[in-house]
Amino acid sequence: MEADLVIKGGTVVDGTGAQPFIADVAVNDGRIVAVGDGLDGRESIDARNRIVAPGFVDIHTHYDAQVFWDPGLTSSCWHGVTSVVAGNCGFSIAPTRPEQRGAIVRTLQAVEDMSEKMLDAGIPWNFETFAEYLDSVERSGTILNFGCYVGHSPVRLFVMGDEGYEREASAGEIARMRKVVADAMRAGALGFASSYSANHRGDRGLPVPSRNGTPDEFISIASVLGELGMGVACYAPGTPVSYRDSYEIQPLIGRPLMWTPMLTSYPENDYRVVMEQHAEGRARGADVYAQVTCLPLKIQIQMSNPYYFRTAPAFRDLLGLLDAAYRAAYADPQWRARAWSEIPDVKPRVLWDYFELAETRSHAQLIGRSLASIAREQGVTELDVLCEIALADDLNTRYNVMLGNFEEGPVAAIMKQPGAVFGQSDAGAHVAQLCDANMGTDLLSDWVRDRGVFTLEAAIHKLTWEPAKLFGLDDRGRVCEGAAADLVVFDLDKLAPGPLRRVRDLP
Repeated sequence: MEADLVIKGGTVVDGTGAQPFIADVAVNDGRIVAVGDGLDGRESIDARNRIVAPGFVDIHTHYDAQVFWDPGLTSSCWHGVTSVVAGNCGFSIAPTRPEQRGAIVRTLQAVEDMSEKMLDAGIPWNFETFAEYLDSVERSGTILNFGCYVGHSPVRLFVMGDEGYEREASAGEIARMRKVVADAMRAGALGFASSYSANHRGDRGLPVPSRNGTPDEFISIASVLGELGMGVACYAPGTPVSYRDSYEIQPLIGRPLMWTPMLTSYPENDYRVVMEQHAEGRARGADVYAQVTCLPLKIQIQMSNPYYFRTAPAFRDLLGLLDAAYRAAYADPQWRARAWSEIPDVKPRVLWDYFELAETRSHAQLIGRSLASIAREQGVTELDVLCEIALADDLNTRYNVMLGNFEEGPVAAIMKQPGAVFGQSDAGAHVAQLCDANMGTDLLSDWVRDRGVFTLEAAIHKLTWEPAKLFGLDDRGRVCEGAAADLVVFDLDKLAPGPLRRVRDLP
């Protein structure tokens, strides 16, 4: 039988880690029907001198809301991603009762840097349960394959109401949360996600609801996955559930457990200690994975939206106000004194030596300099530098905040260790600060072609079959007969992320 489409003569990297080989790939009705030589089809793509690989699987995205107005899930679709997992860190938007929608939206506004007005305009809110949410997504339509965790925070609000922000759950409430999660898993959730990270604050500046959950609550709810024999549990570590606890918790859950992210810490190189603990825990039999990325952890901020400083009350009071209020505050010595006194408590910790001036019209000669070096030179505080340049640029200055993961040796070490899975692109999140949806493109162009840290087949495996298999997506992530025809074709010699381009395309 003649195929619908044949991709001819490409170098096939099949996702399993096997050596590349030259072959044709035949596709019928969205499935790979043959891989071999001399295949014919009604249409063909000449893939000679090109790589043919499975579509990439991005397991750490935050497209829970965006999927309704951006079915292509840009920018992921431009970087070879064909399947995404949303709901990370427990920030899914279902289940949600009507009276809790405001709290959910304000949490996304605080954590993911999207405005309440925009989210209200973009989310149809024709769902309450997780099953209804998935049905709504399917009716809306997606170009990429979309999967989602059910999130601890919305589950807590669904069962406990606003008290989910305030206290521990009772035994009865935990039992009800277990049922909600079980229902979500049966409806198609890919797992259960949570966060204990001190960086995650939501509505009214409060810790996101999951952070009020005890370790026993997390274990009890996540163990639903083991009882059902499906899904992956994932969390952002903190207090009272650290990454070190994962190796004791996972056997109690009975399903794979991931924590995110594992980064090279900066300035202390204690990543080696974390790697040793990870190796020891896995050697004891814990089925635990750490999410890693090849990209430096770098965000870009403007003082017209000082989200990075949101845990400081002086800044939090300004969020959502008009630019005139920001300008007045930044020019006020009393406000600066208050903010300066609060900055030591900001999480993640502000490291002024790695806080750089990126774009400025008024002080172009200072671009690339750290605020610490400028402040020392001028005999003022770093906050003074931050505010003065922002005011001179009418709040249009951009600053790079370097948080770590930018030294080749340590980054290579954490990426290549057993039990490390690629994630942490954060695609769809922190939309005014970063866009790391190009993680796969960067891995292939920088770490494979330019640095030679990974072989091509090893890198493709990390982006495809390894995450697909972990999540039970058995017909994704491989180029083989019977698999879904989620395929990418690219020229490795020319591959590059390209320059950052800013667009305003939110509702």
